[in-house]
Amino acid sequence: MTSTELPIPRTAVLALSLAAFASGISLRITDALLPRLAGEFSITVGQAAGVITVFSIAYGLAQLLFGPLGDRFGKYLVVAWGCAACAVTASLCGLSQGFSQLLAARLLAGATAAAIIPLSMAWIGDVVPYERRQPVLARFLIGQIMGLSFGVWMGGFAADHLGWRLPFLAIGAGFACISALLFAVNRRLPAQARQRRAVEGHPLRTMVNEFAQVLSKPWARVVLLTVFTEGAFLYGSFAFIATHLHAVFGVSLSTAGSVVMWFGFGGLLFAIFSATLVRRLGEVGLTCVGGIFIAASLLTVGLAPVWWWAIPACFVAGLGFYMLHNTLQINATQMAPERRGAAVSAFASCFFLGQATGVGAFGLLTGYAGTQWVLVAGALGVLLLALNFSRLRAAASRRAAQVAA
Repeated sequence: MTSTELPIPRTAVLALSLAAFASGISLRITDALLPRLAGEFSITVGQAAGVITVFSIAYGLAQLLFGPLGDRFGKYLVVAWGCAACAVTASLCGLSQGFSQLLAARLLAGATAAAIIPLSMAWIGDVVPYERRQPVLARFLIGQIMGLSFGVWMGGFAADHLGWRLPFLAIGAGFACISALLFAVNRRLPAQARQRRAVEGHPLRTMVNEFAQVLSKPWARVVLLTVFTEGAFLYGSFAFIATHLHAVFGVSLSTAGSVVMWFGFGGLLFAIFSATLVRRLGEVGLTCVGGIFIAASLLTVGLAPVWWWAIPACFVAGLGFYMLHNTLQINATQMAPERRGAAVSAFASCFFLGQATGVGAFGLLTGYAGTQWVLVAGALGVLLLALNFSRLRAAASRRAAQVAA
């Protein structure tokens, strides 16, 4: 920040974190609802998982639109409009009269939620210098972390006590309030924080060119392929943890959702100590250790003889996930600085398309092998991708050091 630039209001990142909280709830609200939805609509759990798959597909594909829109009209403003749209689409989910309508509404909900977290990250990348960015991103992601965990618990509690409609209506009301806050904060932002980039030419052609420029960078392709694989193996298996605890150990869905909440507490621990962990482990150490933590945790949940082993396992999985994923996010914000909106949107697109692929594939696997082997497969996949990215990141650092010398 130069001496002529006005400071960013303290509430700016907080408001984005609240938006991320609501987005996280919207994403994970259906995890613990799957058995209830299967019974409600007389379908299998694998078929019910379609509510997760369509959300993730729409979320991933919509990134191709929102990244360039954020660059053109201002990232913070587009996030505010995205939350307003989410208020409508979440409410439509709660008002659905059949499973087909619910799928359509979840598709729309995924498309509108796509504006929130990636553009928030890109905006932080624009206004916070790289050397101070990872702790700021970690604090922002506290909202998403707690939203993901609270969403699973909320879905389980609703499945046992409230029915499946009420949580979607509550999410819609929450988004409406958050969008009003974002619009108010946006009006107070200094000019450099509301910056929009003039784009010439046809919007579709410009969008394609921007993503092509991102993909032209070798390291960007590594990051994008890694996060796609992470989404497939981690969240493809994570989505079935509550169902596994309910089906194998007979615990209630609200209890299963409460267990999965410990994932968020592990992520919160990372957010609190992120600066220390980054300083001591570096990016290579964070991804390696994080992958080992996740793999060990998923194996523990899948193979445990008693259900309560899942409590510490989910906690460690949350810590490991944010060690790995936050490092990938940092690389995403810097892999194409001149096209940061498009770059971070491509990152999120790959992550959620990976989730859609993983949930779809593992949903089919549950019908043949059960949830236990879904969790084992997820553990092995995450371990391999984390070790591979650590190796590639170390090699890239050595090359950079040689060039600098």
